[in-house]
Amino acid sequence: MQEARNTASRSTGLTDLRTLTHGQLLETLKELGQPAFRVKQIEEWIWEKGASSFDDMTNLPKALRSALSDQFTLGGVSQVARQVSEDGSRKYLLRYADNTTVECVGMPSGNKLAVCVSSQAGCGMGCAFCATGAAGLTRSLTAGEIYDQVIHVRDDFDSRVSSVVLMGQGEPFVNYDATLAAMRKINSPDGLGIGARHITVSTCGIIPAIKRFANEPEQFTLAVSLHSAVQRTRNALMPGVRKFSLMHLYEVMGEYVDKTGRRPTYEYALIRGVNDTEDELGALCDFCRDNLAHVNIIKLNEVKGSRFQPSSDARAGEFVRRLANVGVEATIRQSRGQDIDAACGQLKQRLGK
Repeated sequence: MQEARNTASRSTGLTDLRTLTHGQLLETLKELGQPAFRVKQIEEWIWEKGASSFDDMTNLPKALRSALSDQFTLGGVSQVARQVSEDGSRKYLLRYADNTTVECVGMPSGNKLAVCVSSQAGCGMGCAFCATGAAGLTRSLTAGEIYDQVIHVRDDFDSRVSSVVLMGQGEPFVNYDATLAAMRKINSPDGLGIGARHITVSTCGIIPAIKRFANEPEQFTLAVSLHSAVQRTRNALMPGVRKFSLMHLYEVMGEYVDKTGRRPTYEYALIRGVNDTEDELGALCDFCRDNLAHVNIIKLNEVKGSRFQPSSDARAGEFVRRLANVGVEATIRQSRGQDIDAACGQLKQRLGK
């Protein structure tokens, strides 16, 4: 299925059926003289079974399948390349109908399968240590295109997906509406039925979007890429969020916790001699102290040609210990798929190069 999904919507000008709301699909079928129960059948084929063409919808009349194919496509992706890591992770380069490509990753652990998906093709945030940012932004993805990545990984592993993280290429909160719509469909019983707390979105710190996200009704998990609690250092590492000060971010995250009662995660990639100094550690402790937060310490994943190098294991351990001393839970996240450039900050829309 993943090799030859129908990807005609952008190239033919036909509407992707998956962009229709339930009400719009109901109205479309009414216009075609079809009973309302056909809506549920079609939605099951699209969102649960991942149908690649209307011919797959075998419980629909042939005349209806033909009528739908005259007006709509089913989106989808084609697989350009696939790599398998020694730790069992799999990285995919997928192509949409307009030849835009993205990467996503499947990470098995026991009987569980986590999927890391992209919200944009490329990224415009320009983070200095990230391969995706160096490539620039091609375009944002639709909700269906984000969802397609999860389906593709699920089908390749032939396994139920237990969690999804939007931590691949792109800044999800720059593509807020499509990102939230994809998360809701992943969460929905009419989609993949994955619990909201097992769906995590990661942002560089787009403050207006964090405020908006705090008002959403679902219990989705929020992660913020912090990487430094010193303004000058963060500005240099993450120029795309330079206009959002750390003081403002601190205030907004406090509001987020007060409003939702949920604990956010701060991601902190340790870079030797840059954000792993005593001053940087002290600032991080001050930023997180007395707040509901979890800190993910990530030893920087090396990117070919980058001037940055990862900190030592000992330094990572010291960060965890010192954070614990001020009452902040921190863990060292073990990166997956480093040998195939599938880890955090390594995705760059090409494989095996």
